[in-house]
Amino acid sequence: MLILGIDTATPQVSVAIGGHEGVLASTLSARGRQHAESLTPAIEFTCRMARVEFREIGVVAVDLGPGLFTGLRVGVSAAKAMALALGLPMIGVPSLDLLAFPVRFTPKRIVAVVDARRGELFYAFYRQVPGGIQRLSAHQVGTADDLASELLASGEDNLLVGDGALRYREAFEGLHKVEILDEALAYPSASSLVSLAHAQALREQFVKPWELTPVYLRKPDAEANWTTREQS
Repeated sequence: MLILGIDTATPQVSVAIGGHEGVLASTLSARGRQHAESLTPAIEFTCRMARVEFREIGVVAVDLGPGLFTGLRVGVSAAKAMALALGLPMIGVPSLDLLAFPVRFTPKRIVAVVDARRGELFYAFYRQVPGGIQRLSAHQVGTADDLASELLASGEDNLLVGDGALRYREAFEGLHKVEILDEALAYPSASSLVSLAHAQALREQFVKPWELTPVYLRKPDAEANWTTREQS
């Protein structure tokens, strides 16, 4: 079963195709907020590189967020449209799970951190388990100081991964038992998405396109700004 993975929840657009043989091809584009313009060419290019026709795809997987509202909406909408057009089931995986997955072999507690803008972060805690990772907390939204306080209170060895940890590096660098990974793993990837979705596909944990719900955690900037204006 071939899986098409689409990830647009952060500043980069990532597409991958794979299955039981692993990831066959992947594409990464970082063009600011031009998610809508980049996604379709990225899907077509990835299919060509994998030598896969659309009719051969069996599942559409997508990053559910949390992340940048506009990018997330572009990816989820495109994934749903493709699944509906091809009559395919879907699998959704949260962006913080995708960040944690590549560092699953560490014995430290993993802290996946996405820059949420507005001076805030999206984050969650994970632990290595046989065969992958286990999320230890709900998805949270807070400031860098909020997260730093949680890290201090834990007393554990923590490994921070994600663009949020890098943007607010000064809030975490002086903390005891805290390590921050570099930019190579700053964003979730469609390759991780395909790997995690494949495990769910084997268990037939599919959803219908109309059942798939993004993880936003808060209102979009435009709605928040309009609410603020109404109250002022």
